[in-house]
Amino acid sequence: MRASTYPLVDADEAAALVLERTPVLPAEEVALSEAAGRVLAQDMQAPSALPAFPSSAVDGFAARSADAGKGLRIVGESAAGRPFMGKLEPGTAARILTGGAVPDGADTVVMVEDVSLNGEVVTVPSTLQPGANFHRPGADVRAGELVLTAGTQLGAAELGLAAALGFPRLRLYMRPRVALMSTGDELVEVGMEPGPGQIVDSNRWALLAALREAGAEVTSLGIAPDERKALSAVVAAALDAADVLVTSGGVSVGTHDLVKPLLESLGTVHIGRVKLKPGKPFTFATIPAQRTGGHSPSHLRGEGRGGEVQERLAFGLPGFPVSSLVTFEVFVRPALRKLQGFSKLQRPTLPVRLGYDARATADRTEYQRVTLTRHGSEMVAQTTGSQSSSRLLSLVGAHALVRIAPGDHGVKAGTVVEAMILALP
Repeated sequence: MRASTYPLVDADEAAALVLERTPVLPAEEVALSEAAGRVLAQDMQAPSALPAFPSSAVDGFAARSADAGKGLRIVGESAAGRPFMGKLEPGTAARILTGGAVPDGADTVVMVEDVSLNGEVVTVPSTLQPGANFHRPGADVRAGELVLTAGTQLGAAELGLAAALGFPRLRLYMRPRVALMSTGDELVEVGMEPGPGQIVDSNRWALLAALREAGAEVTSLGIAPDERKALSAVVAAALDAADVLVTSGGVSVGTHDLVKPLLESLGTVHIGRVKLKPGKPFTFATIPAQRTGGHSPSHLRGEGRGGEVQERLAFGLPGFPVSSLVTFEVFVRPALRKLQGFSKLQRPTLPVRLGYDARATADRTEYQRVTLTRHGSEMVAQTTGSQSSSRLLSLVGAHALVRIAPGDHGVKAGTVVEAMILALP
């Protein structure tokens, strides 16, 4: 064993440093069919108005308000996609279906329930309002209107709007390519029988899901051995093909914890320890592209911010399962979102009232796993039980991570604290 030479960095300072060193990836043209979940790289303005023509909001009759109270001769029909091409003259009306274009000459639509029909003559009410029961051109979107801003994630509504405005392709930020691996001779793959002193590798599967949820394209590299030369080869190959490396395990101070020294030999370790519980051994490094031993991914060639060659990001997460996922939420997920151009990088936070006495750690910020229940206008947090960094069950079903500031006396039940929301109850 050896003492760590890395200073303990405040958790907030560490999070800010990670984002400071994280660039935004370049943009690319993407077909609308492949754009779900991606992030706009430029503002979207409407090239034309929606609706483009006056369209009926109901089934009924298009008429002239000046003909109120009269029996009108029906001269045609306007249906969606099959408009009435003539002009309504005084004393005439046209059947119209929802979505049908309002004919030239008409200034109102009368609902079918409000008329009386006798053959091809329709009698309309004595009071008709111009503009009733139809959508005017541009009522939904005006031509030239800013409808979506850069940094917006594209969901169902946004993609529907893009389609309605006639965009078959969109300019979107690239997704980060992430290489994921676990380290440790004690690990075995899922489905294998652990030998003496061995455990099943669970971190990689948890992180794989977390990375994909965060929008990354992930290559899983399996379990890397605790042997310097073999680990170095795996890491070099990973960084040659990816924008980001995420490892779990191998970042403490044991003689077989090789990740930190390896990253230090390839680039710069900016964070080697952090004042966070769980997650003290969290490591963050940047590695110049030319140091990886191969060719840069095509979208990383050339100049980055400030004229510098762009760097790979490397995150060494602790081996304990909860430590791994908590440091992912606090440090890695916001960086992945910045790479993708998201305007909002952090998970939402809410003030919640503690429903239990929370112990504090003297010198470290702690994120405790809780469930939330609503009591009146407040959310109350209850602990998920033992907060051991090895107890993955403490995160199963957790709605939030509550932030407990360092101190000697803990935080009493009833105190309002900040909660990072993982899932609403």
